[in-house]
Amino acid sequence: MLLELRREQADLEPAALKAAGDERSQQHLAAELERHRPTDAVLSEEAADDASRLGADRVWIIDPLDGTREFSEIPREDWAVHVALWQDGELVAGAVSRPAMGDTLATDEPPTVPAPVDGPIRLAVSRTRPPAFVTALAERLGAELVPMGSAGVKATAVLDGTVDAYVHAGGQFEWDSAAPVAVARSAGLHTSRIDGSPLRYNQSDPRLPDLVVCRPEHAEHLLTVIDELTKGEEQ
Repeated sequence: MLLELRREQADLEPAALKAAGDERSQQHLAAELERHRPTDAVLSEEAADDASRLGADRVWIIDPLDGTREFSEIPREDWAVHVALWQDGELVAGAVSRPAMGDTLATDEPPTVPAPVDGPIRLAVSRTRPPAFVTALAERLGAELVPMGSAGVKATAVLDGTVDAYVHAGGQFEWDSAAPVAVARSAGLHTSRIDGSPLRYNQSDPRLPDLVVCRPEHAEHLLTVIDELTKGEEQ
């Protein structure tokens, strides 16, 4: 549907194409969830937050179009659609669709993470606004920064073996990471806040500003260096 929208509306101004993509995907996902799971709650970037979700047993956490900038820059492929299910305190299922790449990564068939490669740690980073924190982290680690688009694409790049880690500390919401984290966990990757604490979903405040998704063999070292860097900034 989103690929078709891109083809049909390729002449739209970027802002209009972003808005159309967000709206059409939100309408589609909302309708499908209402049809198949009418009693479940939904938390979406593109819909008003209903506080009743806090008392629900099952909550779908969705980002109808992750990476609207990249979606509007035809023919870029680094944008995604996130759908995750939170149940009784935990993420229990999730899928990250990458339509322009022609695939969907999901928890029902966890991806196989490629074998590690020699060389410096590779960190996924925003191609348009790389945060100073991650740049400083890369310097400490002697890491290579690999620019790419949406949060979902950066997280799933660890699953692809394109990078070894995705570290974000610049502000996000639950819908930015729920589906990628669910899929990453199903594949055996490490996921946490940057201080090593658990990522918690379906909270009253949906802001979830930082996360780490990485190969498990890098987790301890990454978290140690992040801790040193954070303490150095505080001083």
